[in-house]
Amino acid sequence: MVFGPGMYFDSIDVGEACAHELAAVRLGLIDGTPLRDAVGDPCDPGRRGVNVAVSTLTLRSDRTTGQSSFPMHWRDPAKVGHAGGLYQVMPVGVFQASGEQPWHIENDFSLWRCMLREFAEELLGGSEDHGSGPVDYAGWAFAARMSEALDDGRIRARILGMGLDPLTLATDLLTVVTIDAQLYDELFEGLVDVNEEGRLAPFAGSTSGRWDFTEASVDRLTVTEPTQAAGAALLRLAWEQQGCL
Repeated sequence: MVFGPGMYFDSIDVGEACAHELAAVRLGLIDGTPLRDAVGDPCDPGRRGVNVAVSTLTLRSDRTTGQSSFPMHWRDPAKVGHAGGLYQVMPVGVFQASGEQPWHIENDFSLWRCMLREFAEELLGGSEDHGSGPVDYAGWAFAARMSEALDDGRIRARILGMGLDPLTLATDLLTVVTIDAQLYDELFEGLVDVNEEGRLAPFAGSTSGRWDFTEASVDRLTVTEPTQAAGAALLRLAWEQQGCL
């Protein structure tokens, strides 16, 4: 993958306009989709500005029982500009620096560091404001502990592919982070029910606030529930490739 400088609205200005254009066609308000036609192949990043989000399915894996579970997010329409009212895996965040200053851009140019910030924000309710200086990932206890566990195998991170929302053209890197159960419970003991973008969406009857990673759960979230396209694709891919996670 090759990355370059960009702005958040580079893709919003095109993708959201394409979504409204298609909706207008379906409602019979206009006859064609000239903007979407001009984009051409939506999977060709050379045709338009593409802001890549990192969508992560977080699996709590119990090696003793062989069972896994995962948290789900409900995105509050009053708090988000994209995919409001839909379920989504968590955490998810646009791959970007924590600030616009050159030192942030250099220090944060890491998919893993982007994911660490999103874990802290969405699961633990942490702030997006990390200060004016470069983020000290080594001195940040949560980030250091996650990174150490990634090195020693208690955390496994996998990229399963890249997905494109057929409506808004939003582009997501589809990733799975599998965390040993004991470590998961320690890291996310302070799991929050509500965050800056929505709330935890627990499975009915669950006492853990998580969904069981089973075929039934995957089917429900990808067929019945209003799940964002990237999350649905990721859940399906993860279930198909569970032996590699």
